[in-house]
Amino acid sequence: MTNQEILSHVDHTLLAPTATWEEITKICGEGANYQTASVCIPPSFVKRAHEVFPMLSICTVIGFPLGYSTTETKKAEITQAITDGASELDVVVNLGDVKDGAFDKITRELRELKEICGKRIMKVIVETCYLTEEEKIALCKAVTDSGADFIKTSTGFGSGGAELADIELFKQHIGANVRIKASGGIRTKEAMIAFIEAGCDRIGTSGAVRAMDS
Repeated sequence: MTNQEILSHVDHTLLAPTATWEEITKICGEGANYQTASVCIPPSFVKRAHEVFPMLSICTVIGFPLGYSTTETKKAEITQAITDGASELDVVVNLGDVKDGAFDKITRELRELKEICGKRIMKVIVETCYLTEEEKIALCKAVTDSGADFIKTSTGFGSGGAELADIELFKQHIGANVRIKASGGIRTKEAMIAFIEAGCDRIGTSGAVRAMDS
């Protein structure tokens, strides 16, 4: 697998709470130069980044990183992000609802959020490190039934990141129209290749460019 093939799957990411505009412009420039799938940045930078880098696919996060914002708050975040120029939205599922077993409620929320996203890509972050196998399987169904485009493993802010075993589980239980994004702790070229070969269409990482250059 060539470097460019790998990078075409990468959401080049900077979501650190201390991220500065200088750092955001750096990763946006790298995203443009290396032709990554997108750059994933905090919502507060989306408008400015879109103005400076109109050629980029800009991804941002919704209900991040804990997921327990109200549905109406998430809707407002999505609407603002789209207005500012985001073309991809990574939404954190409500983990309290997961632990309550309220999967019909989760499906309804995700369906409402996808309606606002429209044709823009919506990825659902399920934060696998906190889930049982049964919860992961139920979330595969909720994500599929909602019409979301991707199921995504992790925020990168939880107690663990992407695991190949979860990718295999997702593949068994998601619908045909749902793709997989792995994120959290993926820093080497070898790890990126392993997740892509396992079936991931996207890799969320801050280390892709460094890994290709090393």
